[in-house]
Amino acid sequence: MRTCFIGIIVLSAAAPAFGQKLAVKIINRQEGETQYTYVVPGYSSSNSNMNVNCSDSGSNVNCNGTTTTNGISTPGHEVTFSVRGATYSLLLPDGRVAVVNCESKFAEHMAGAAGNKRSCRMPIVDDIQADFSGDKAKLSWPVSLDGKKMASETYKILGILLKNDPR
Repeated sequence: MRTCFIGIIVLSAAAPAFGQKLAVKIINRQEGETQYTYVVPGYSSSNSNMNVNCSDSGSNVNCNGTTTTNGISTPGHEVTFSVRGATYSLLLPDGRVAVVNCESKFAEHMAGAAGNKRSCRMPIVDDIQADFSGDKAKLSWPVSLDGKKMASETYKILGILLKNDPR
């Protein structure tokens, strides 16, 4: 009984360490090896559905219809810190925006300080997966025609902006 209780405590303590994997959309990207101020742009998207029903009786045609439009809109934000490397604004499914950044990584090439770096892998597609865990986001995206081969890179989360954040 005591072992079972300790196991439950360990699992409950470890649960927050497990990430949350979400389908996200890159709405802005910027990259540079020198420091720059990142500005999160405004974003707007809408999707409409339309139903039309028509009936005829001889030479008369009667039609009626409905249209439903859903949208997401986020205002632009100026982020007040300097970054270096690749920075993305990721639109989350609930309308919030996650700002993530990746600086060049250390990679030993016996080439001195300047040559011991590798650039961060950067997706060229906009619809990707993000596995959020703590202050990190592991971005994954397909790199093969069948979508089975994936590339990934871990980015640092700089901030999560609310969809109606007036900053």
